Amino acid sequence: MTFFAIVFALALEQWRAFQWRARAERAFVHFSRYLERLLNGGTREQGIIATLIAVLLPVGIAALVHSALAGIHPLLGFVWSVAVLYLLMGFRRFSHAVSAIVVALRAGDLPSARRALAAWRGGVTAELSSEEIARLAIERGLIDAYRQVFAVVFWFAVLPGPAGAVLYRAAVLLADEWRGNARDDETTPIGRERDRFGWPARALLAVLDWLPARLTALSFAVVGDFEDAIACWRTQAHRWANEEGGVTIGVLLAAGGGALGVRLGGPLATIGGDREYRPEVGTGDTVEPDLLPSGVGLVWRALLLWLLMILLLTVAYVAP
Repeated sequence: MTFFAIVFALALEQWRAFQWRARAERAFVHFSRYLERLLNGGTREQGIIATLIAVLLPVGIAALVHSALAGIHPLLGFVWSVAVLYLLMGFRRFSHAVSAIVVALRAGDLPSARRALAAWRGGVTAELSSEEIARLAIERGLIDAYRQVFAVVFWFAVLPGPAGAVLYRAAVLLADEWRGNARDDETTPIGRERDRFGWPARALLAVLDWLPARLTALSFAVVGDFEDAIACWRTQAHRWANEEGGVTIGVLLAAGGGALGVRLGGPLATIGGDREYRPEVGTGDTVEPDLLPSGVGLVWRALLLWLLMILLLTVAYVAP
């Protein structure tokens, strides 16, 4: 039933995305902010308590509802699993955002491409060139595909019912919300408090990310340039250790860049003509706008590979 739940959820998500999905995510973020105001005294112990409350509440609700519905009829439990997966997965957001950027770049409409990237990724995009927009779109696409599809599918398949999928997405939102911001760095009292308080959420996400991130990177290698993807993964992933997302993101970008034969990371233009320097990963050519569909195709092929493997495991499990 796991395979069919994933397929149904993906099909529904590609068909139509309802606004209440974003509202549910915002509601959890508001809940996490309330917990921070209530419990953040600047210690890791308080962060552990807040993380447990924030994670176990939605996970417990998802598991209890699934158990109750499945007890009435297995089909009801299946429908609940599909609904939760549909709520959590975001493949459409990734593919449609890339499509909008591709259309704008092909038309030579650089301002529209910048606006589309800013609406999707956030941050300042006013000074970015077409090559930088394409590079950031592939990077964001690989990360979003992992965070909102591959890791969700992995934990959905590993843990009973939809509990694993809920656990993972809750950990992602918590780690992002409690990581602080540019004003509150570790040199300020507020920054140090947020850093300590948010550490348990970041540690939980790192644990949850370790295996699915590497399986996703391996999938990119299998459906792309295998030798370059593995070589970049082994030699370059550590370069991202001090960047947002750490080595987990480094593994994905290095393997993805190697699989596509392009260079990711690297310098970006910022306001005032300065440059933001980031580690460079991948190999081969610089990213051109025409390569964006190849990035989407890589993710689609990797996803089909995952579905095939889950189907084979399902058949092997039910076969006499």
